[in-house]
Amino acid sequence: MDDLGPVAWPPEPIKTERLVLREPEARDRAAFVGLYASPEVHTFLGGPRPRHELEREMPRVPERWPGSFVVDRDGSMIGQVLLRRATGHRRPAVAGKVDLGYLFLPQAWGFGYAAEACTAALGWLAGALPGEPVVLTTQTANVSSMRLAAKLGFTEVERFEAWGAEQWLGMCSPITPSG
Repeated sequence: MDDLGPVAWPPEPIKTERLVLREPEARDRAAFVGLYASPEVHTFLGGPRPRHELEREMPRVPERWPGSFVVDRDGSMIGQVLLRRATGHRRPAVAGKVDLGYLFLPQAWGFGYAAEACTAALGWLAGALPGEPVVLTTQTANVSSMRLAAKLGFTEVERFEAWGAEQWLGMCSPITPSG
């Protein structure tokens, strides 16, 4: 999604009740390595990357591109929310739409941070690109992700087989910014 159109990047940090969504910084590098190397985080994502490869390949300032938000709690990265333009996707319902993704460190699971952060990111997107529909894909076996998709207002478009598992594709109608 290097192309979010006319969106100014980076935006001002987005503050919620407990979190800050901000652009990645050099201090987040170790958390990114931990996130991408975590077997728990990547249970439904094809498995973790080897830590030694990540340590070698990860730039000093990770993932700095439009749509990549670090989720910060009390000054430390606990996860990442991604808004990317889906390109080259084999599912016609997805191509060209903004795709929501999220990863959180296991110690941040179960506290509602993902819902809070994704809601804030979707609200920002609605203000930046009014009327833009958003898609989300997850494995049906990922019960937590399925619950989060429903909580965020995504409705099922289709189910399909990919990567050896049943996938769920949902779409969220555009949120109209209030005020």
